[in-house]
Formats: sequence, C-alpha cells, structure tokens
Amino acid sequence: MMAATLDISASSAAFGQTTQETLLRNRRLVRFWLYGVLLVLFALVLVGGATRLTESGLSITEWKPIHGIVPPIGEAEWQEEFAKYRQIPEYQLINKGMSLAEFKTIFWWEWGHRLLARSVGFVFALPLAFFWLSGRLEGHLKPKLLGILALGGLQGAVGWWMVASGLVDRVDVSQYRLATHLTIACLIFAATMLVARGLAPHTTGAAQNGTRRFAGWLVIAILFQIYLGGLVAGLRAGMTFNTWPLMDGALVPGGLFVQQPALINLFENPKTVQFVHRLGAYVLLVLAVWHAVCVLRAEPGSPHARRSILLALLVVLQAAVGIVTLLMVVPFGFALLHQGMALVVLGFACAHWRAARGAYPLPARPAVEDEIY
Repeated sequence: MMAATLDISASSAAFGQTTQETLLRNRRLVRFWLYGVLLVLFALVLVGGATRLTESGLSITEWKPIHGIVPPIGEAEWQEEFAKYRQIPEYQLINKGMSLAEFKTIFWWEWGHRLLARSVGFVFALPLAFFWLSGRLEGHLKPKLLGILALGGLQGAVGWWMVASGLVDRVDVSQYRLATHLTIACLIFAATMLVARGLAPHTTGAAQNGTRRFAGWLVIAILFQIYLGGLVAGLRAGMTFNTWPLMDGALVPGGLFVQQPALINLFENPKTVQFVHRLGAYVLLVLAVWHAVCVLRAEPGSPHARRSILLALLVVLQAAVGIVTLLMVVPFGFALLHQGMALVVLGFACAHWRAARGAYPLPARPAVEDEIY
C-alpha cells in the first residue's frame, strides 16, 4: 500500500511539473508573437507619421478595406485614381497642377500605410485564432486579446473618419481626429506591451504599492502627451515659434487665449497648442525624474529602481529630440525620430509598470494529498 501511494505521489508531481512546463512554453510562444505584433505596430505608426509629413494622407479618397489592397495597375487605373484626387479641395487649392508622377509619390505613402494597417490585423487575428483553438491561451488572456483586436477594428474606422474630414470642406484632416487616431494607435501598442510583459519571466516580485501607482500614472501622462503631440501635428504648430526655451520672445507668450470661447484655444490655436505641449513635456520630465528618485529611495538596488532610472533617461532623450526637432523647423528625419521615440518611451513605461505589478501568476500545483484522496 505504501509503495502504491509513493508511485501515485511521484506521478502526480511529474504531471504537475509537465503541466507547468507546457504553460510556460505556451506563454513564451504567445509572448514572442506579441513582440512581433509590437514591431509591426511600431512600423505602422512611423509610416503614418511619414504619410502626415509628406502630406500624403488624402491621396486615396475612398475606403475599400478589401479591394483597396490592390493598387492601380496600368495607366488607365492610375488616371482614374488621380481624377478622384483632383476633385478634393487639397488638390484644387494647394496641389493644382501636380503631375501624375508627383501624385504617385503621395499615393504610395498612403497605400503603404493602409497596407501595414491591414497587415497588423492579419498578424494579430490569425495567430490569435490558432492559439485560442489549439488551447494554448489561458482564460484570463482571452478577454484582453479580444479587447485589443476590437480596438484595432475601431482604429480602422477612426482612420477613415479622419481622412473623410479632409475630403470636402478642408485641405487637411481635422486635428481632433488626427490626435484621436494617433492616441488609439498608442493605446493598442501599450495594451499589447502590457500583455506581453505580463507573460515574461520576472526575476523579482512586485514592487511596493507607491511604485506601482506612480508607474501607472506615468503611462497615462505619456499617453496624454502623445495626444497633445497629435494636436501639434494636426495644426502644423511645430512649424512656428521655433525657439527654445523662449517662445515668441517670452517664457509665457502672449496671445494664448485670443479665440473665443477661450477653451477652443487649447485645440485650435497653434501657439496655445504648442505651448501646452511644451508644458506637458516639462511636467512629464519632472514626473519621470521624481519617480526614479522615489523608487531609488524605497527600493534601492532593485530591478524596479534600475528601470525607473532608464525610463527617466529615455524621457530626457525624448525631450532633447523634441527641442532639436523644433529648432530645426521639423525636418523629416527628426520628426520621425521624435515620433518613434515617443513609442519607445511609452513601451518601456508600460513594461516598467507591468513588471512593478509582477508577472501573471502561474496556477498553483495541486497538493499531493488532494491528488491522492
């Protein structure tokens, strides 16, 4: 009887170990997949920024989620696409006389942006279906990943909503819609990073409550700063007042609230929007540095403290890139670097926050007695 009990105990332990090894292997596969999604999302946001900087976003005047995958083929189709573009205000008031070759340049930027957006959908949805149907997804991951997928679908609709704002009465897209489109893209990026980092092995436990809360608020502050940056891009506010630290000759320039009602200046006055974006950068920098100081005091020598220092350094670097971009009047390369750095800062802040909260817990192995009796 004793020998039988020992055999059952050994079998139960082996089964529990095998189950955990399988779970860890599945987590690793899902994590690598999500890291791949993050790379495609990063490329998508950069191409979106390039599309904006080259003023290519209105070159495709229709939304064809399926048929639009195929670009124009042959002279006749190119002329047809060009004729549609010639009907919108951007061509008639800004680009009148543009050649077909020049149109093709802006068309390919927008087409590439839309193709990448569609690719993200496939890169996310198809592996998600595979992992789900093959039983490799833990139950708590399913609503999280479905939520990200739903955000991706919403983002596609918001993208067309943004483009449509520039097809009738405007020569560009609405800054409100552009900022919304950018912020949702960053929300998708942040959510994907949080899930992926939660699946990674953690060398230490969760951080103290204060560290976790502060890290979470930093993520929110970064997302808000990115939204302000979207307003700046939508209004081309970075093309004006290209001095620092003074703006229009003063630390606090005049004419910030000349439009009525006053609140509208925060969204439609280029000077006010740029000034608020500058203030947001200062506040974010102070928060990141203070967070690092607090974590160093509370948890000296810990991985959480080291990550907080690196995050503060990334914010400092991003601020420096932003200043250089402004002083150089938003050159293409530095503008893209500034946008890419914003994603790097956001991604690292999310990873830091998730690590401070600890990894997703592993299911406890059942006690041997429970297995036997």
